[in-house]
Amino acid sequence: MSLDTLASPPLAPSQPDAAALVRLKAHYDSMPPVAVMDLSIAGYDGQRLRLHAPLARHVNDKGCAFGGSLASMMTLAAWGLVSLHVEAAGLDADVFVADSQIGYLAPLFADLDVEAEAAPGADWSTFIATLRSRGRARIGVVAHARLPEGGSATEFTARYVAILRR
Repeated sequence: MSLDTLASPPLAPSQPDAAALVRLKAHYDSMPPVAVMDLSIAGYDGQRLRLHAPLARHVNDKGCAFGGSLASMMTLAAWGLVSLHVEAAGLDADVFVADSQIGYLAPLFADLDVEAEAAPGADWSTFIATLRSRGRARIGVVAHARLPEGGSATEFTARYVAILRR
């Protein structure tokens, strides 16, 4: 589902809540450093969150995407993914990145399109159950910035922590 096309087509019953994406976009826009990135939510299927930003806002001295912008986009996509899962579970929690690692594989001479999903072996139901029972939980997330011809420009792995608000 794209935030830019919330009016069409209508949500299928299995698709995530459109209002949650609107709230996520508003949250991104409320942070001044993020607002200037001109990012948009390109899609969310309940398992993967995709973000998009124009290269023109993130170009470096070589004419390709600035590494810091790629790192920020992947951090935000992973944070948003975890936040959406917490909200969908009906919980109110702060979400933090605990640690991350980034590999820059190839220069990106196109718009920034990133996608985040749970890391292999990570389980959303276990994460949510732990958050409910212990008040805090962590989950591994991976993200990629895609090259237009396929493959990844960057790879990101991270652990995110959620802590229930009291």
